Amino acid sequence: MEFIPYEVKTGQENMQIDSDLLEYAIKNQLKEPIFRLYGWSPACVSLGRNQKSDFLDLDFLKQNNIDYVRRLTGGRALLHDNEITYSYICPASFLANGENVVNSYKEISKILIDAFKKLDIELDFGGTKKANGHKDYCMLVSTGADLCYQNRKLIGSAQFRKEGYILQHGSILYDYDKELLEKIFKEEVDTSSIISIKEINSNIIKNDIVKMLSNVNDVNLFV
Repeated sequence: MEFIPYEVKTGQENMQIDSDLLEYAIKNQLKEPIFRLYGWSPACVSLGRNQKSDFLDLDFLKQNNIDYVRRLTGGRALLHDNEITYSYICPASFLANGENVVNSYKEISKILIDAFKKLDIELDFGGTKKANGHKDYCMLVSTGADLCYQNRKLIGSAQFRKEGYILQHGSILYDYDKELLEKIFKEEVDTSSIISIKEINSNIIKNDIVKMLSNVNDVNLFV
C-alpha cells in the first residue's frame, strides 16, 4: 500500500490531489491501495458532484475566509474546518465486495472502525436517516455506510468510481462550530445527530488521530 502522510492544503489543492491520485492509480493499473490523510486551510465548503450551489452566500464565505470547491464524489456539502480527512483509492477488485457500492463502503469503513478502537472509540455503521427539509449539510443525513458513535454521526464518507477504481474519502469530525454551520447552511444543525472527537474524549488531540492512522502497525490494516 502507498501511504501519503498528513498534510494541510487548500480545498482546491486537496480535491486536485485526490483526483490526480485516482488517475495515477488507473494509468498505472495499481493493484494495491493508496491511503492519504489531510487537512484544510483555509476552511472550505465542499459541494457534492451534482449538488446545487444556490444556497451558498459567497459574500459571507469571503468575509469569513472560507473557500468552496466541488468534489468528485456525490452527496451533500461539508464544511471542512476542524477535522481530519482521509482518502482511500483502490481497484474494485482489491475488495471482497468491490463491485457492490454499499458493501464496499462498509468494507473500507470497517478498517476505520478497527483503527479507532486503538483510541478506545467504538464506532459502528449508522442507520439510514432521511433528509427532512432542505438539509444541504451532509452530516445531518446518515446512510448505512456512515460511521457513528452511540448513534451519532462522526465520519461521513463518499465515493467516486472510474474505470474499475474506487476513490472513497471522508471527513472525521474533530470539532465543529454550530453557529457557523447554521449561518453557512441556513438551517438548524441538530447536534443530537452528530458528534465530534472532542465531545467523545476532550483529551484526544487532532495529532493523536493523525498518528494513530499514520502508525505503521495501523497502516497495515489497509493492506
